[in-house]
Amino acid sequence: MARIQYSDPSKASDRTREILDKNRNANIFRMMAHSPSYFEQYCRLGGAIRHKGELDPIVRELAITRTGILCEAPYEIVAHKRIGKNVGVTDEQNEALENWQAAKCFDETQRAALAFTDEIVKLNKPTDATFKAIASKLTPAALVELQLSVGFYIMTSKFLETFEIDLQPVTEVVG
Repeated sequence: MARIQYSDPSKASDRTREILDKNRNANIFRMMAHSPSYFEQYCRLGGAIRHKGELDPIVRELAITRTGILCEAPYEIVAHKRIGKNVGVTDEQNEALENWQAAKCFDETQRAALAFTDEIVKLNKPTDATFKAIASKLTPAALVELQLSVGFYIMTSKFLETFEIDLQPVTEVVG
């Protein structure tokens, strides 16, 4: 059960209700809507991460789901495994993310991105070797997008866990 009550959409501004509706009134967004201006900007950046960059969406979703795993955020893991599947992440890849290093289902770019993700979350920044490995596979724009994706979903995972956001059936909140 969430640590504080979710915001009441019926008491929200038209703009906040519009954003909530667009996001299926998912619990995470109902909690964030307590701060309408932050909520709106959070959704803008999240939308850019998911829909406007050049980073391969499979690489992005693998990194986001791995971030959720490392941050121990079940809500994030469930949601992004579903989103990943919608952009081409295989069931085998989703299942292997816990122990990706031993898995054979990831290509070189995906492995470099997962190592980069692990080190950002665990070490706060990647080692030179890990940075060079992913930088050799991505354009500067895609590299920036990967780092911002991981950072954004560290924040999101910590938000979910801080407020103990209730998990919903993924089909209710992820298209």
